Amino acid sequence: MKGKPMKIFENVINLLFPLRCPVCDDIARPSGEKICLGCMRRLEVITPPRCCCCGKKIMDAEKEYCHDCTRSNHKFKSGRVLYRYESAASGIYRFKYGNRREYADFYGEEIARYLGGYIRGINPDGLVPVPLHPGRQRVRGYNQAELLAHAVSRYTGIPVYDRLIRRIRNTVPLKQLNPVERQNNLKKAFNIIRNDVKLNTIIIIDDIYTTGSTMDEMSDILLESGIERVYFITLAGGAGL
Repeated sequence: MKGKPMKIFENVINLLFPLRCPVCDDIARPSGEKICLGCMRRLEVITPPRCCCCGKKIMDAEKEYCHDCTRSNHKFKSGRVLYRYESAASGIYRFKYGNRREYADFYGEEIARYLGGYIRGINPDGLVPVPLHPGRQRVRGYNQAELLAHAVSRYTGIPVYDRLIRRIRNTVPLKQLNPVERQNNLKKAFNIIRNDVKLNTIIIIDDIYTTGSTMDEMSDILLESGIERVYFITLAGGAGL
């Protein structure tokens, strides 16, 4: 009996507040879906061959690492990227800047679906979203990485620790910078609030992976706090060479 009233309630909510498709941004069809079925194929999930370190797509199956990772001494152990950036860019932009918070549930479900095996293999103690500077979050009204982390948590059961680390410098958006500038821009941008729960293994959650500057800076701080292993998952990333 509980199932039928709940279904009726969900149908009413969908009627009053229909979900929008994270690809085309129209009302998702058929009704009640989180994405238009015709739009699903436009999202390109990254499959092997992928970089063994950052998870970006690589075109040469003989290579284990992308060009960036062969030249970098990353602080994190490894990571995974869900979509090729070009296929998901418009939706992620709206999710990040256009108040399309509802996309988070779809993205979280997709991460659990496609990257669930990777997540289970890590056996993390928690998920840690990349924090926004408080001033920027006040303007935007939300942190998309935090919404995403909580959505992933709903589908995996892994707790979110969104008060473990904070951003103390309001850095320049990384898309405006080259790789060297990105690293310098993020120096001393984060600090640990406290690690009372004694986490050993965590997964950082964010929307986009490019060169890994943000992940490295966060990983460095987290490792210094006593966390032993740091991984990451992002919604999208460019192709590795």
